[in-house]
Amino acid sequence: MGNSRILIVDDEELIRDLIKEYISLENFVADEAADGIQALQFFRQFDYDLIILDVMMPGLDGWGVCREIRKTSQVPVIMLTARGEEYDKLLGFELGVDDYMVKPFSPRELLARMKAIIRRSAAREEPDDYISFEGLTIVFDSHNVYVDDNPVNLTPKEYELLTFFARNTNRVFSREQLLDSVWGYDFMGDTRTVDTHIKMLRESLGVYRKFIVTVWGTGYKFETGGQK
Repeated sequence: MGNSRILIVDDEELIRDLIKEYISLENFVADEAADGIQALQFFRQFDYDLIILDVMMPGLDGWGVCREIRKTSQVPVIMLTARGEEYDKLLGFELGVDDYMVKPFSPRELLARMKAIIRRSAAREEPDDYISFEGLTIVFDSHNVYVDDNPVNLTPKEYELLTFFARNTNRVFSREQLLDSVWGYDFMGDTRTVDTHIKMLRESLGVYRKFIVTVWGTGYKFETGGQK
């Protein structure tokens, strides 16, 4: 559980510092955001094991941040609020919030809840047997890929690239990040290798090539309307 990455979102610096001090005891890596817009910028840049999210913030509040996060991710979220009305809790759980703490709170209790949620989340993240996006299906156990129920022959690296995208949907990756994640840090090739494999993978996917989107000047992302 050590080295889990946490995003702390609160417009009060003292609250952020207090939480960061306590979670550092568990060797968690923490990023801090002072408002909702900054929180979403961090979220789109890094993978988090848990997000601590204040409700009442200027501009984009915690509810708005949570709605955006849930469009693409099921990362665990603990909401912080100065209010304890039942309505807030119900709204939070409807938005997919994992837990809810009312200020002022015990940092020790918050840490205990964080650890429990991260453990549960890790247990849930065992890969499913398969995943589908419209008519594109990936069967992980057998490494088979189907386009509209027709099997598609992919090279091992094309399959690795596709499964990496499928498990990180709607997130932008640079060519260097894709090289590191799919080919490995000791790969001696250049970024044109990524472009070549993207081209071949698109050809293999037929109409579902639309899912692999070029982000000009940055890299690529696997953009879907959600899995089935």
